[in-house]
Amino acid sequence: MATTTPSRGRRRAPSRMTRAAGRAAALQKPRVILALLLLLALTSVMLLDGYLRAEVGGDERVRSNASSSKVPDDVLDGGPILSFRGGQAQSRSVPDKTIALTFDDGPNPTWTPQILDILEENDVPGTFFVVGSMVSRYPDIVSDLVDQGNEIGIHTFTHVDLSYQSDARIKREMDQTQLALAGAAGITTTLFRAPYSSETDAIDNYSWPVYKKLGEEGYTSVFVDTDSDDWKRPGVSKIIKWATPSKNKGASVLFHDAGGERSQTVAALGTYIKKMKAKGYTFTTISGAIQQTDGADRQTDSPQADGQQPGGEQAGGEQAGGEQAAGGQAAGQAPGGQQEQQGQQGQQAGGAGGLQAAHRTATGTTLYEGKALVAAVTVAEWTVPGLATGLAVVGVAVMGRFGMMLILARRHYRQRNRRRFSWGPAVTRPVSVIVPAYNEKECIANTLRSLAQSTHPIEIIVVDDGSTDGTKEIAEALGMPNVRVVRQENAGKPAALNNGVRHASHDIVVMMDGDTVFEADTVRQLVQPFADPDVGAVAGNAKVGNRDTVIGAWQHIEYVMGFNLDRRMYDLLRCMPTIPGAIGAFRREAVLAVGGMSEDTLAEDTDITIAMHRQGWRVVYQEHARAWTEAPGSLKQLWSQRYRWSYGTMQALWKHRKSLTDKGPSGRFGRVGMPLVVIFQIVTPVFAPLIDVFTVYSMIFIDFKASLLAWLAVLSVQLVCAAYAFRLDREKYRYLLMMPLQQLAYRQMMYLVLIHSCVTALTGGRLRWQKLKRTGEVGTPAGAG
Repeated sequence: MATTTPSRGRRRAPSRMTRAAGRAAALQKPRVILALLLLLALTSVMLLDGYLRAEVGGDERVRSNASSSKVPDDVLDGGPILSFRGGQAQSRSVPDKTIALTFDDGPNPTWTPQILDILEENDVPGTFFVVGSMVSRYPDIVSDLVDQGNEIGIHTFTHVDLSYQSDARIKREMDQTQLALAGAAGITTTLFRAPYSSETDAIDNYSWPVYKKLGEEGYTSVFVDTDSDDWKRPGVSKIIKWATPSKNKGASVLFHDAGGERSQTVAALGTYIKKMKAKGYTFTTISGAIQQTDGADRQTDSPQADGQQPGGEQAGGEQAGGEQAAGGQAAGQAPGGQQEQQGQQGQQAGGAGGLQAAHRTATGTTLYEGKALVAAVTVAEWTVPGLATGLAVVGVAVMGRFGMMLILARRHYRQRNRRRFSWGPAVTRPVSVIVPAYNEKECIANTLRSLAQSTHPIEIIVVDDGSTDGTKEIAEALGMPNVRVVRQENAGKPAALNNGVRHASHDIVVMMDGDTVFEADTVRQLVQPFADPDVGAVAGNAKVGNRDTVIGAWQHIEYVMGFNLDRRMYDLLRCMPTIPGAIGAFRREAVLAVGGMSEDTLAEDTDITIAMHRQGWRVVYQEHARAWTEAPGSLKQLWSQRYRWSYGTMQALWKHRKSLTDKGPSGRFGRVGMPLVVIFQIVTPVFAPLIDVFTVYSMIFIDFKASLLAWLAVLSVQLVCAAYAFRLDREKYRYLLMMPLQQLAYRQMMYLVLIHSCVTALTGGRLRWQKLKRTGEVGTPAGAG
């Protein structure tokens, strides 16, 4: 055996590697945390979007036919405006021949602007009871609504029946809507209308405590005198008829500017306003109606000044000097305990541009929290539909890939297993097998013993890369006549492989890992494609030897389906991206022509494979050449390995990006192979966990059965593909029982690894060849089914 004398400084190499590994570990932790935070942020955005759409926390219960025995009679028989001045319930009615137009459930981007145009055209104000979630989604509409001189009231944040909700939920519904109003229009409000409410005689024993509690906090609850029932879409004429008060009475009239298709409401509104004006009606807001009523009461108690018009004649009315705003709150105190400025007094309640009596100017914390809420909702409104679209595209791409893999894999199998198939004259000349080894004392003996049984003539070159555990001594002690041990100072796997190529005696070199074992016929099978002079490299069939653990079984499925099935497809498309480090063969002249194994990337196997394509060599897959490798046995080791693979693949693709514009075989890889690798090894793995998150989200908040069936359908397609891959490789199907768990757990880890790699690439981080801890349990390929 030949041995190269190492340099005197080699004993310092392990300490340098230890320090480098420590620095790398220190740098990796923030990146892992960033990956987790990104997944958490996306989940939070989804939950926020679901909350806005009443998917999260939604409650569709509506109470009916409950007793009203605890509700005071003067409230049940009173007017539609209910306040609690001094803690006592007080009802008000809209003055005669006066209409307070009210609109529920908005804002809506389609119908609310049309209604605002009609109100502005007819110079009348409206009072809009808005849903907070809609306010946060369409803040510009709310801002326009206020600027036009209309009034705002709260209709809760998620449109739930508050009689079913806890005190905490009620407070949250109100406060969140106030924040949305602050962020959208810079105001808060004292007006409130409960979802599913109607006239005051519908108040029951369950809703009464809610109105009372909110009244004590300064809110004025607004009910309905006259209901247009426009939500039934009965036709324009009936909407107008049902919205018309009887006997010249005043009324709080209910329309809807959202909550469904409102074209009939829009068509009826303008005609209705003109009809009521012709009858001598004036229009005001709810605050205007309160002020008119209070003004009339004062005029009844004191002589009227000469020339002063009675309250109710002026549309909108004037605020009484020093009169408290709607709800009877003290100046500067907004509902819910939020401190706000009193607002401008003396403005007309319906005056465009003036601050309505029910409105307060949002300041301080309320204003900034409101703007933050609107900003977060804007992000969610853009992000979630974007993710949904992206996932749909990814889903179609993944399903298309499955279909293409099945078709091409079947074609590849039939083509390569025909009786008359041949690469050409049998390759019988000796080849060189290069085994790079760094601290492989557990595995090196099994590796070399497996090579000793080769049916093909070989020389074995073990390149000991500065091992400190006696790897070199173990290899030499085996006493195999065709084994040479070449010693070098620790320099990494690419350098070890290049050193082996330089020492190789033959024109074909087989490369394998120091923890891998070959079957007796592996080398012979692997080198037969070199009978074709166009073939420059051959990828073998790597198998997981330690597959009896959960982690091992997951990787076994991945190797058979994700790697070998892919390689059949890439082979036929002539764009094989990677020859596995565990088993690959090369023409020595081709390796030297591309400059050997590059140290520019961490995926030297991907790097040289792409380089082979760019030099015009053909790269093929030989399924019958099997190698048994020891896969990582812990999540930590698996993370380290896949991190290096993922990051190295990105480096290799970037290094060879010019192949996108090349001609010939190089351009073929650039325009066929590279997009496939980017889409299916980088993009879709990033989205894959989000598919699971969306599925869980849908199961919990939308439709459990439909979501579960959709997920099972996708899993079934994957199982079919995996089962076919197992059939081609003649593997036992029992390992597929682990596939559902693999989809739930393993895929999330691969997502984090990929994000980790992306962050490293973007921040310019660098990694070294990482040594995984081995056990040597893959001793022989026997019984590997």
